[in-house]
Amino acid sequence: MPSPAFSPLTGHLTHFEAQALLLDDPRPHPHEDALIQLGHAVLTETLDVFGDTALEDFQTIICETLIGAFHSAAQRIERDADRARDDLNRLSRDFDGSEIADTEMQDATRKARAADVACLALEFVRDAAAASYTTATGEVWSPWKGHVKASRLTAAQIDARDALRTAKARKHAATDPGATIVAFRAAPQSDTEDDAHRIFDALNWAQAQWPDMALATTGAKGGEKIAIKWAKQKAVTLVLAKADFDKNGRAAPFRANDELIALEPVCVLTLANTLNGTRAASLQPFGPALNLGQKAAEKGIRHLPVKVRG
Repeated sequence: MPSPAFSPLTGHLTHFEAQALLLDDPRPHPHEDALIQLGHAVLTETLDVFGDTALEDFQTIICETLIGAFHSAAQRIERDADRARDDLNRLSRDFDGSEIADTEMQDATRKARAADVACLALEFVRDAAAASYTTATGEVWSPWKGHVKASRLTAAQIDARDALRTAKARKHAATDPGATIVAFRAAPQSDTEDDAHRIFDALNWAQAQWPDMALATTGAKGGEKIAIKWAKQKAVTLVLAKADFDKNGRAAPFRANDELIALEPVCVLTLANTLNGTRAASLQPFGPALNLGQKAAEKGIRHLPVKVRG
């Protein structure tokens, strides 16, 4: 394996490689590009093996579990780094100048730095795998617990609960949307070509109004999946307020709306039914989308229904 001193593509040290060099470990670290390639390969191979087979119906669970495994490993290692830093703080506070104390401080420093590098490496693999998953399936992976600390300066995906806590405390930069929130809610049946064009039009308009916008949605099927694809294409930060049916039962879509409103969006966009006239005639408007528009009106938030081009 080549030395980690230089990036094979640019010849310059990346942040990951610079951190690895600080470890003074004689063993080389894998290149950042190799880690990203690994993440892509894991998901691509998995989808290739299970696609068009009797296990195809379960590939979503399988792929999400694989990505989640990298995420869980990164979190476990991050906790190890935190414990090492706690030890370092304690040793620094009680330092008596002895050789034993100095050795213990060096060991704690080494453990914390090694864990930081390992955590960053796993985040590269995780993010690449998640990107391949979205590209292949149109689905967006998110952890069941905790948040995703983005390892690269691209569109981040943030759990709405984390974003709400951060909006109050402003302590955790990894979960701060750091942008103007635009909320979007759409019907499951709004997944036709007509719907996609108008959803893209509406979101392009919103981005022109608020260039730093973050898109907040529940990630439900239909029009909201189309909106998520738009966010990925535009590298727009995505804030997910997923409906928690285990906790809230049939009220889950409406509790998710409460989370969207609590994010204090500057604008709420809704599409309560498909814009395909023939299909819409036989379908009822989507209640949760209508509800979000009502909640926005009650709070004095600008609400714009997505309509057929006039």
